[in-house]
Amino acid sequence: MGRGEKRPEGPMGLADAEVAVTDTGNAKAASGATAVTGYRGPVPGTGGAPAGSVRVSGTGDANVSEGGLANTGYIHQVNAEQLTMVQQRPLLEPAVWPHQVGVIPSRAQSFQHRAEAERLRAAVEDGGTAVLGQVLTGMGGVGKTQLAADYARTTWEGGHLDVLVWVTASARSPVVTGFAQAGVELCRADPDDAEKAARTFLAWLTPKPGARPCQWLIVLDDVADPDDLRGLWPPASPHGRTLATTRRRDAALVGQGRCRIEVGLFTEAEAFAHLTTSLAAHGRHEPVDQLTALASELGHLPLALSQAAVYLIDFSEDVAAYRGLLADRTTALADTTPDRLPDEQAVPLAAAWSLSLDRADSLRPVGLARPMLHLAALLDPNGIPQTILTSQPALTHLAQSCTRTSQDLTAERDQISSRDAVRALRALHRLHLIDHDPDAPHQAVRIHQLIQRAARDSLTSTVLDQLSRTVADALLAAWPDVERDTALAQVLRTNSTALVNHVGEDVLYRLAAHEVLYRAGHSLGQVGQVSAARDHFVQLADAASRRLGPDHPDTLAARHHLASMQVQAGDAAGAVAAFAELLDDRVRVLGPDHPDTVATRHWLATTRGQAGDLIGAANALHDVLEHLLEEENSDHPDALHVRHLLAYWQGRAGNLEASLAACPELVEDFKRVMGPDHPGTLAVRSDFAGLQGDAGDATGAVANLAELLDDMVRVLGPDHPYTLTTRLNLAGSQGHAGDTAGAVANLAELLDDMVRVLGPDHPRTLHARGALAELRGVAGNAAEAAAGFAELLDDQMRVLGEDHPDTLAARAELARWRQMAADQDVGLSADS
Repeated sequence: MGRGEKRPEGPMGLADAEVAVTDTGNAKAASGATAVTGYRGPVPGTGGAPAGSVRVSGTGDANVSEGGLANTGYIHQVNAEQLTMVQQRPLLEPAVWPHQVGVIPSRAQSFQHRAEAERLRAAVEDGGTAVLGQVLTGMGGVGKTQLAADYARTTWEGGHLDVLVWVTASARSPVVTGFAQAGVELCRADPDDAEKAARTFLAWLTPKPGARPCQWLIVLDDVADPDDLRGLWPPASPHGRTLATTRRRDAALVGQGRCRIEVGLFTEAEAFAHLTTSLAAHGRHEPVDQLTALASELGHLPLALSQAAVYLIDFSEDVAAYRGLLADRTTALADTTPDRLPDEQAVPLAAAWSLSLDRADSLRPVGLARPMLHLAALLDPNGIPQTILTSQPALTHLAQSCTRTSQDLTAERDQISSRDAVRALRALHRLHLIDHDPDAPHQAVRIHQLIQRAARDSLTSTVLDQLSRTVADALLAAWPDVERDTALAQVLRTNSTALVNHVGEDVLYRLAAHEVLYRAGHSLGQVGQVSAARDHFVQLADAASRRLGPDHPDTLAARHHLASMQVQAGDAAGAVAAFAELLDDRVRVLGPDHPDTVATRHWLATTRGQAGDLIGAANALHDVLEHLLEEENSDHPDALHVRHLLAYWQGRAGNLEASLAACPELVEDFKRVMGPDHPGTLAVRSDFAGLQGDAGDATGAVANLAELLDDMVRVLGPDHPYTLTTRLNLAGSQGHAGDTAGAVANLAELLDDMVRVLGPDHPRTLHARGALAELRGVAGNAAEAAAGFAELLDDQMRVLGEDHPDTLAARAELARWRQMAADQDVGLSADS
């Protein structure tokens, strides 16, 4: 047999394997024997034959007797079944270009053109001749597949492709199958060996020198695990593009010529347009405000919007009723999904993230992602501090809920460390179930509200109740005793509100009102949101009375805090009445010597002082102190607190000498017992400096307030309301000490900070405006002082009311400075 012949090239220049046989010997076979002098077998690289060329030369002679085999070249032996299959299946010629493998999903109803589509096209076009693959990543339901399908369809229909391959990549096997099909259809790969056929196809994609270039696009839809694509990523090519969609954002998916494109939610306009178009196609038209609200309540999630539209149509329900269904905590998310899903969707909304959660729970540390998601499901979707989710109550929950043991846990068995908790957050982040940003500690975790809803739906009522208390404990553990960071305090309050909204009030009132409910109210008061704090405790007192009873200690505590906020809100008279009524109830329920009763008694006394009865406040506090000292020594915290209040109100009542004499010893006792940085110690020092100023020692007050301010900034932070109040007092003392210009400058700067931190309508901000107006008048500009008080009076009437003491005081100051301005004008006229 002579030389084998080389077959013509295929579309990409891939030749069939060459067979070359030269100078073989002679093979002689008797009757019934077989002689081979060249090559016998299938085309190399197919049917089980070796890949590559077969070259045989310089063999000797062979003789064989009857029934034998003589071979002087190469023979590939197959069994009878293989031989029959090879004989029965003719080799197919490569498909003619353009050619498509796999089916592009159909376009969704009311498909929305969105910004991500432009980003995708820009990313591809910017690639030029570089090797680029795009990875569309995002949470389940954001429309990644539809974006990929739109790009593939548009590119294909535009005639820009020779080959388009669409492969479902939810596991390794469908990827291999899809690539194998492409290999069989495009480059005559062996259909009996899928792995080899897939590799043949990938090799075929690699450009060949001198071959006609093939413009190709491969779409790997719904990549579930980066490991599934090990060895299966299409090669680098200036003529080809790979586009993958996935819920994952593992580092392994990017790099090596692949870039990530985040696919987010619909914009408000896109969500509204989707709902409007979907409903209009069925003759349905709904109010704009209802559609806008529904889009917001569904978090602008494309999957949720499309299923909601179908539900509205199938059940002939209006948007308002559907929103009511969504708002009902007793309604499961599955009950808001239509019976038949639109656009070939595979799963209802409630199940959209179950597979992602399973995969996240299998990542290291195994078994922690699911219980971590349950914690996040009860908090604020717009931002959860990491400290809540890594607090000790949270770690205990993770340890108790972990169903699988893992050698990866950094702590001992049955214990979870904060590092394990953070890695659980990263696992959820990698599957797009949450967004985790450690560089934003106050809002490190964000989560879509529908993922939260689905997670809560998966819990039994008993488990949800237990989890709610755990989350409340975690919130309390993360709440600092001293709120140096006002932004953090705001986020913590928002999360406590979210917890109540998610689970209802009842859960946090089992047996007793949870302490986090009180902490949130106190936090509002500390940052000066006294009206909001008062409203919070009104609701808390009412809820505690209904659920625990009017005489329950927690109900009485809520009433106490409510009265204290009435004082801060300017209703001192109302607070006196509330404390007096509460005192009677606490004596009756708890007894006269109970600490809570004693606290109410001294609060009642000091509130009388704030209502104008200065001498009555001092006398009442003197009686409270004597009663306390019968049971406790003078260093008891309650006794220290009453001693402080007594010294303050004695001074306000006119007995400055006694107050100033008591204060130095009191300051030292506070430092010794409570510590130099305790808020109570700082408060005593502040009041002592104020009494110095009242006694005419403005210079001494300035020195003490300046020293106090440094400690306030160090302990509480520059934006804490107490720090701002100390700056206000310091500026006032500066003015009284004769430094009017410095006081005006400091007050103007302080006012900017107060507006930024507390807001323009905060009582302390209004008070600072009054102090600034007065100092400008003292500096000689009565007209400017009058103008300042006129503006202040308008705002105080709006914010505080006409009869508030501060409003009445501002009205009097306005009249005084107007008269002085008029007198100045008269004087100027006389001089001229």
